[in-house]
Amino acid sequence: MRVVLSAYGSRGDIEPMVGLGVELKALGVEVVVCAPPDFEERLARDGLESVPVIQSVRELVSSRPQKPGQSYIQQVATGLIADQYNAIMEAADGGCDAVLGTGLFPASAAARAAAEKLGAYYTLVGFYSKVIPSPHHAPMAYPGHPLPEGVTDNRALWEHNREAMNSLFGGVVNDFRTSIGMAEVDDVRGHVFTDRPWIASDPVLDPWKNAAGYEAFQTGAWIPSDERALPDELEAFLNDGEPPVYVGFGSMAMREAEDVAQVAIESVRTQGRRILLSSGWAGLDLNEARDDCFGVGEVNQQALFGRVAAVVHHGGAGTTTTCARAGAPQVIVPQIADQPYWAERVADLGIGAAHDGPVPTVESLSAGLEKALAPGVAQQAESVVEKVRTDGASVAAKRLVDLTDR
Repeated sequence: MRVVLSAYGSRGDIEPMVGLGVELKALGVEVVVCAPPDFEERLARDGLESVPVIQSVRELVSSRPQKPGQSYIQQVATGLIADQYNAIMEAADGGCDAVLGTGLFPASAAARAAAEKLGAYYTLVGFYSKVIPSPHHAPMAYPGHPLPEGVTDNRALWEHNREAMNSLFGGVVNDFRTSIGMAEVDDVRGHVFTDRPWIASDPVLDPWKNAAGYEAFQTGAWIPSDERALPDELEAFLNDGEPPVYVGFGSMAMREAEDVAQVAIESVRTQGRRILLSSGWAGLDLNEARDDCFGVGEVNQQALFGRVAAVVHHGGAGTTTTCARAGAPQVIVPQIADQPYWAERVADLGIGAAHDGPVPTVESLSAGLEKALAPGVAQQAESVVEKVRTDGASVAAKRLVDLTDR
């Protein structure tokens, strides 16, 4: 059995596919991952074969306009759908049993088209529930397609979303489909999402309810196990005082915020805490040498987060779930997409604080830290640990094998 996992996006889109890929390999499945070239080393670390897509996602993120318009989105989509499709067909090597798609919508449309060509099983995977149509929540707005004012019926809002996605991507998707000899589709969202997509998120952190005509299969989050030891220097810092506060924004460039590193350092110091500053794609660096500061690169967050007083981060699905599993209070400074939702969920669950907006100041971040570091929050975060599932990737791998190995 051969499976192609297609993911075009940031690390938050790739890590779950690593988790699923490892579980599939344990079941004897051949797995190939199609992802941006930025993550070749990451995939190789877990022994996963990969076929890189041409475009670097880090270059795409760093070069895009701060407020991308419709024409820019369509331009990117046109190149991405072809590149992703070609990578998937190369990965399939003449045939495969299943293609799973996630990440940017054009890449998922490419996965759907490739699966059709190959006669393979296909499903779309979302990493949080609100990306999937439901009468229980509203969709996000797309550039140039704001949600209509005064409309509160979620079904009507999702119909607006369908029209917006057809406007943005319908021409791109159908032009590509006709170029490879396939029929056009009238509803690109429904075609790519299918009538029963998968949601790879934890049901405690991200509850989903099926409704008539709005169904999905929620597996639990796909978090790959990380057995790496922490660097000796980091261990020494952790052992040399009270638990520090970790600050890192992953693959977010933080372009709207200035002096984020200094803001973080001053904010943590207002709470009388030491700081761990993760550079990430924002390039956060320590510009002063003090005993209460330590800079880290890419490290094992699963091993680290259980040893810190709190975690300040961007609110990606994977980081939020890893924090929850570790029982670490969180302060989420949301930037884009699903991140405001995760900030809201963390605040609602009482396991952290949601920062108001994407640009932290010393005052605003200090206020968030004061909430997150309150004793009751730490106790609530600990109480959630046992409720969060750890078998999501295993559940998904077994289901995929059951659906396709017939």
